[in-house]
Amino acid sequence: MSSDPDAELVVACQQSTTPSLEGEFRQLYDRFKDRVYNVCYRISGNPTDALDASQETFGIIFRRVSEFRFQSRFSSWVYRIAVNASIDLRRRSRTRRFASLDVVQEASSEASRYEIQDSNVEMPSQTASRREFEIEVQRAIDRLSPKLRTIVVLRYLESLSYEEVSETLKVSLGTVKSRLARAHDALDRELAPVLDKHYLG
Repeated sequence: MSSDPDAELVVACQQSTTPSLEGEFRQLYDRFKDRVYNVCYRISGNPTDALDASQETFGIIFRRVSEFRFQSRFSSWVYRIAVNASIDLRRRSRTRRFASLDVVQEASSEASRYEIQDSNVEMPSQTASRREFEIEVQRAIDRLSPKLRTIVVLRYLESLSYEEVSETLKVSLGTVKSRLARAHDALDRELAPVLDKHYLG
């Protein structure tokens, strides 16, 4: 796929005669490690499971990169593996743990209602209030079904386009938009009391 920005590095990994976790593979890992961890963290809901899912994701990538045929963007393939690894690990977990937002990324303008703005100077009370709001947002996302949670994470927290989400999840654009609409409704219901408290005091 000539327009794939990762194509050159992926091909170099595929052509490596001595596959290892160094060289081109290390570059590939460095390029995707933060994005993979963020996706795994948002979907799994806690740092420990996110780390496990990330390790599983890169294990699969390392073993199967030679099979990739550029029928989609390489990043879409990586995201798909990370999503599946996170959902599978979450299903295997015996307990459900809520995690705070240690890494906050800005949502797109479509999700501006849920945006968390940083400030250079904050009073302690403001910091505590913002932190509380961040925790409630993550908890609301965590309560979504796996399908809706995945859509929200990819579209708003990873800023993928509708087309990229469609390609990653192998679903139609109509399905992407339908799931996003359902996610919006669910988040509105979950966060309405929190938003009223946060914005109206």
